[in-house]
Amino acid sequence: MHETPIAESPVPADVLVVDDELSMRQFLQILLERQGYNVHTASSGEDALTLMQDQDVDLVLTDLSMPGIDGMELVRRVRSGAAVDHPADVPLVMITAHGSAANAVEAMKLGADDYVVKPFNNDELLMVIRKALGQKALEEENLQLRGELKQRYSFHNLIGTSPAMRDVYRMIKRVRDSRISCLLCGESGTGKEVVARSIHYSGSRAQGPFVPVNCGAIPESLIESELFGYKRGAFTGANRDKEGYFEAAHGGTLFLDEIGEMPLHTQVKLLRAIAERKVTRVGDPAEREVEVRIIAATNRELEDEVREGRFREDLFYRLNVVRIDLPALRERTDDIELLAEHFVREYAREYGKEIRGLSEPVRERLLDYGWPGNVRELRNVIEGAVALEEESDITLRSVPRRVAGREVSLPPVLGVTANAPGAELPEHGLDLDAVLGGIEREYLEQALRRCAGNKTQAARLLGMSFRSFRYRLAKYG
Repeated sequence: MHETPIAESPVPADVLVVDDELSMRQFLQILLERQGYNVHTASSGEDALTLMQDQDVDLVLTDLSMPGIDGMELVRRVRSGAAVDHPADVPLVMITAHGSAANAVEAMKLGADDYVVKPFNNDELLMVIRKALGQKALEEENLQLRGELKQRYSFHNLIGTSPAMRDVYRMIKRVRDSRISCLLCGESGTGKEVVARSIHYSGSRAQGPFVPVNCGAIPESLIESELFGYKRGAFTGANRDKEGYFEAAHGGTLFLDEIGEMPLHTQVKLLRAIAERKVTRVGDPAEREVEVRIIAATNRELEDEVREGRFREDLFYRLNVVRIDLPALRERTDDIELLAEHFVREYAREYGKEIRGLSEPVRERLLDYGWPGNVRELRNVIEGAVALEEESDITLRSVPRRVAGREVSLPPVLGVTANAPGAELPEHGLDLDAVLGGIEREYLEQALRRCAGNKTQAARLLGMSFRSFRYRLAKYG
């Protein structure tokens, strides 16, 4: 009979086969070993429990009907933790005779993961085993990823020892375990989302979802349906029910970045959702309760936006219960070297390069530069330098000229002047995409600063459409 091979794995799974019939044990052992599994066998439930005390197994494949401890009782004991020194959540697959499917279903209620009925198809059995092992691996991967996220975004891993950053750490500790709304304020690139994630993953909501939403990147016509969801048929193209970001963040944190970009009519509905802890999907009269912590962020002065009538005062006070001001990098110069060295190590690993750190001239220039793009700009500069560097330390020739202090004109064909590399090609070559990307990023940041963050005006200043401008902003983070 045809057998479907499993994908090769660097660590073959250990499968325990439990059956009182020798011929069935031998058949299953041969079948599974041909598929790359390590197979252990037991002739009874008692033998299986004894074996599991000394041998780690990744899956138990057991017959349902056996004398003594049968498959049903084996499931009960494993799930109750009676299999000493063995995880109670090991996947369990039942083999049952034809006409006994009801018993197998009962076993699944006790905790079995799946079952097959004799006489079974080999491919069917292998598929069930792969499914059970895959589900277990997925659950373990999710737990591992949650642990990594919590470690990565724990506030202890924020970089900086300056007094300004110590103030930020103190605020994170004070608010991380509460449901209180927070407003993160600071220039673009100061790390507002990193702080929001740190609040979430270091606090009592770490096991819940963290849902980031860039309010400035969602078209005005779609922001309501994205936040609150919609009902099938609510509008053209709504061919299914869809939950919004609020429902997706239930039990966790909703991070509303660039909150100052949100349209006024949506602000009204946001205020209601926060105040009543209920949302209504577009096209659906039913209300849904949500339990969400709100963290908002802005690089604007929302007080000014309120005075100008562009932001609702009542929503501002709802969000501004606790305000955390993130310092610009020029206000925490003590942290520049610390951050730069951290980024060098990070990107040296990523690019597989043996780079130890920064040369002394680069250190001096990093401290002298004004960093209008803050930590994000520093990260981008170091990434590009690591990608280009051929020495054991970062040298000035790998650092953008605007940072290195050598301003030159771009080629005349561009008709503009900027702090960017000239047209001469270095002897060792260069990464053209990185160079052109640096120039493009610089102009985007300059246009945004000149237009006080107004994307429409900045796009007009650069002679491009708003859609194209928004695409480039997303491209460079």
